[in-house]
Amino acid sequence: MVTDKNGYMHLIEYLTEHLSLFENMPHSPNSISPSIIETIEEELGEQIINVCMQNSNLTFNQRNTIVREVDSILYDLEEILSTVVNNPISIEQLSFIKEFALLIKNLFDSEINSYDSQ
Repeated sequence: MVTDKNGYMHLIEYLTEHLSLFENMPHSPNSISPSIIETIEEELGEQIINVCMQNSNLTFNQRNTIVREVDSILYDLEEILSTVVNNPISIEQLSFIKEFALLIKNLFDSEINSYDSQ
């Protein structure tokens, strides 16, 4: 659906261009902040719920495809950020992740709109 599209590849490139946001951040096991991966899961989940709510005409199979795609995206993000996913999140990282999750939502919106216009 989206992970095999050029837009997704561009988003992954965008993430890699901003990896410096995630480097050299101290890991504090006593931090009460959520981890980077927890934040990614929450933000992506929120955006995908929005996609499904805004597109109530999606079939059960289409919704399942979206869930599988999100699982694949999470796997990719865990791989790219593997050394820092358990670190507490900073304000700058949170801002970037919110933006990134919204861009992922936009990919799904575009793909769904292209199906609807066919």
